[in-house]
Amino acid sequence: MRSLIAIAAVLVAGQALAQDAGGLWETEISDAGSYLHVTVDPCDDDAGKTCGIITEAFNTDVKDLVGKAIITGMAPDGPGKWDDGKIWAPDDDETYSANMALEGEVLKIEGCVLFVCRSQDWTRVN
Repeated sequence: MRSLIAIAAVLVAGQALAQDAGGLWETEISDAGSYLHVTVDPCDDDAGKTCGIITEAFNTDVKDLVGKAIITGMAPDGPGKWDDGKIWAPDDDETYSANMALEGEVLKIEGCVLFVCRSQDWTRVN
Protein backbone atom coordinates (compact mmCIF):
# COMPACT_ATOMS: atom_id res chain seq x y z
CA MET A 1 0.00 0.00 0.00
CA ARG A 2 2.84 2.41 0.85
CA SER A 3 4.47 1.78 -2.52
CA LEU A 4 1.20 2.62 -4.31
CA ILE A 5 0.95 5.88 -2.37
CA ALA A 6 4.58 6.70 -3.19
CA ILE A 7 4.04 6.00 -6.90
CA ALA A 8 0.90 8.15 -6.92
CA ALA A 9 2.77 11.00 -5.18
CA VAL A 10 5.57 10.88 -7.77
CA LEU A 11 3.07 10.91 -10.65
CA VAL A 12 1.13 13.83 -9.18
CA ALA A 13 4.34 15.78 -8.51
CA GLY A 14 5.55 15.09 -12.06
CA GLN A 15 2.25 16.26 -13.52
CA ALA A 16 2.31 19.44 -11.43
CA LEU A 17 5.83 20.25 -12.62
CA ALA A 18 4.90 19.48 -16.21
CA GLN A 19 1.96 21.86 -15.99
CA ASP A 20 4.07 24.81 -14.79
CA ALA A 21 4.96 25.47 -18.42
CA GLY A 22 1.55 24.41 -19.72
CA GLY A 23 -0.22 26.70 -22.14
CA LEU A 24 0.35 28.52 -25.39
CA TRP A 25 3.81 29.94 -26.15
CA GLU A 26 5.18 32.11 -28.94
CA THR A 27 8.67 31.35 -30.24
CA GLU A 28 11.19 34.04 -31.04
CA ILE A 29 10.81 35.66 -34.45
CA SER A 30 13.36 34.30 -36.93
CA ASP A 31 15.55 36.44 -39.16
CA ALA A 32 13.02 35.74 -41.94
CA GLY A 33 10.16 37.05 -39.75
CA SER A 34 8.52 33.69 -39.05
CA TYR A 35 7.42 32.41 -35.66
CA LEU A 36 5.30 29.68 -34.14
CA HIS A 37 2.68 29.18 -31.48
CA VAL A 38 3.35 26.05 -29.47
CA THR A 39 0.97 24.38 -27.02
CA VAL A 40 2.92 22.89 -24.12
CA ASP A 41 1.24 20.17 -22.04
CA PRO A 42 2.05 16.86 -20.38
CA CYS A 43 3.04 14.28 -23.00
CA ASP A 44 0.26 11.97 -24.20
CA ASP A 45 2.41 8.87 -23.67
CA ASP A 46 3.91 9.97 -20.31
CA ALA A 47 2.01 12.56 -18.26
CA GLY A 48 5.07 13.01 -16.02
CA LYS A 49 6.98 14.58 -18.94
CA THR A 50 6.34 17.73 -20.95
CA CYS A 51 5.79 17.99 -24.71
CA GLY A 52 4.93 20.77 -27.15
CA ILE A 53 2.91 20.73 -30.38
CA ILE A 54 2.96 23.44 -33.04
CA THR A 55 -0.54 24.93 -33.15
CA GLU A 56 0.05 27.86 -35.53
CA ALA A 57 2.79 29.00 -37.92
CA PHE A 58 3.19 32.62 -39.00
CA ASN A 59 5.04 34.16 -41.97
CA THR A 60 6.56 30.90 -43.20
CA ASP A 61 6.52 29.02 -46.48
CA VAL A 62 7.16 25.72 -44.69
CA LYS A 63 4.08 23.56 -45.03
CA ASP A 64 2.60 21.04 -42.63
CA LEU A 65 4.08 22.49 -39.42
CA VAL A 66 0.79 22.61 -37.52
CA GLY A 67 0.27 19.50 -35.43
CA LYS A 68 3.93 18.48 -35.36
CA ALA A 69 5.73 17.81 -32.11
CA ILE A 70 8.47 20.35 -31.45
CA ILE A 71 9.24 19.43 -27.81
CA THR A 72 9.28 15.82 -26.65
CA GLY A 73 10.05 14.01 -23.42
CA MET A 74 11.12 16.89 -21.16
CA ALA A 75 11.56 15.41 -17.69
CA PRO A 76 11.12 17.53 -14.55
CA ASP A 77 14.46 18.62 -13.11
CA GLY A 78 13.34 20.74 -10.16
CA PRO A 79 10.79 23.55 -9.86
CA GLY A 80 10.37 25.27 -13.23
CA LYS A 81 13.13 23.22 -14.91
CA TRP A 82 13.09 20.33 -17.38
CA ASP A 83 15.88 18.27 -18.94
CA ASP A 84 16.58 15.14 -21.00
CA GLY A 85 14.11 16.14 -23.71
CA LYS A 86 14.34 16.82 -27.42
CA ILE A 87 13.47 19.85 -29.52
CA TRP A 88 12.97 19.82 -33.26
CA ALA A 89 14.08 22.94 -35.16
CA PRO A 90 11.88 23.29 -38.26
CA ASP A 91 14.23 25.78 -39.93
CA ASP A 92 17.07 23.26 -40.24
CA ASP A 93 15.08 20.04 -39.67
CA GLU A 94 17.44 19.02 -36.85
CA THR A 95 16.50 17.48 -33.53
CA TYR A 96 18.50 18.65 -30.55
CA SER A 97 18.91 17.33 -27.01
CA ALA A 98 17.14 19.95 -24.96
CA ASN A 99 16.40 21.48 -21.61
CA MET A 100 14.15 24.32 -20.59
CA ALA A 101 13.50 26.61 -17.66
CA LEU A 102 10.50 28.73 -16.76
CA GLU A 103 11.38 32.25 -15.64
CA GLY A 104 8.19 34.20 -15.00
CA GLU A 105 6.35 34.42 -18.32
CA VAL A 106 9.41 33.36 -20.34
CA LEU A 107 10.24 29.77 -21.26
CA LYS A 108 13.97 29.53 -21.92
CA ILE A 109 14.76 26.65 -24.27
CA GLU A 110 18.21 25.34 -25.15
CA GLY A 111 19.00 22.56 -27.61
CA CYS A 112 22.39 21.07 -28.47
CA VAL A 113 23.81 18.64 -31.04
CA LEU A 114 27.38 17.71 -30.15
CA PHE A 115 28.93 21.11 -29.39
CA VAL A 116 26.46 23.20 -31.36
CA CYS A 117 23.79 24.77 -29.17
CA ARG A 118 20.88 27.06 -29.94
CA SER A 119 18.59 28.80 -27.52
CA GLN A 120 15.36 30.78 -27.60
CA ASP A 121 13.19 32.64 -25.14
CA TRP A 122 9.51 31.91 -25.71
CA THR A 123 6.82 34.21 -24.35
CA ARG A 124 3.52 33.05 -22.92
CA VAL A 125 0.48 33.81 -25.09
CA ASN A 126 -1.99 32.48 -22.50
